[in-house]
Amino acid sequence: MMFDQLAFFAVVLISMTSLVLLIGQDWRVSISALALQYLGVFELVGLSWSLELAAVKLVAGWMAGAVLGMALLGIPDEARKGERLVLGSVLFRLLTAGLVWLVAFSIAPQLSARIPGIKYEQVLGGIILIGMGLLQLGLTALPLRITIGLLTVLSGFEILYAVVETSTLVSGLLAGVSLGLALVGAYLLTIPTMEEIE
Repeated sequence: MMFDQLAFFAVVLISMTSLVLLIGQDWRVSISALALQYLGVFELVGLSWSLELAAVKLVAGWMAGAVLGMALLGIPDEARKGERLVLGSVLFRLLTAGLVWLVAFSIAPQLSARIPGIKYEQVLGGIILIGMGLLQLGLTALPLRITIGLLTVLSGFEILYAVVETSTLVSGLLAGVSLGLALVGAYLLTIPTMEEIE
């Protein structure tokens, strides 16, 4: 019952955090936004799953963020520098994010009517995360941004899939995939510094 009251706020939270992940330039802000995004995923998954199973998503997401953060702390400052966005690039990203939100708001009512047992907020949140994650993947070539984009797409899929499947095994498998993506991303972040050491 608590999750029903917070569903709209969860959609707002994941919309704002996915926008911060798209236009944010500081890695600390990105990791913090990812952690807040997983809080919104936890709330939307909690509409279909028990509190314990939904908490698996939250813990796995926070652990993925911690893995990426620890990898970034372990590399030199010059290797941590991300892409510097000019005003035109930020405006373009804001415009494309607005288009993703427009598509999500336009197709969410039809999808929620066709899929039995799914709530409007779950469909809306899942589509926003999938769209924003794909947008992130299409606009960057940096390992941190790619990893965050993949985690965002997977989070959106998990929200939609939570309605269909309530198995504990599937929950653990998806948590393992999230952690695996974070480990691969951490490895890709540290490879350039390893080559310099050798």
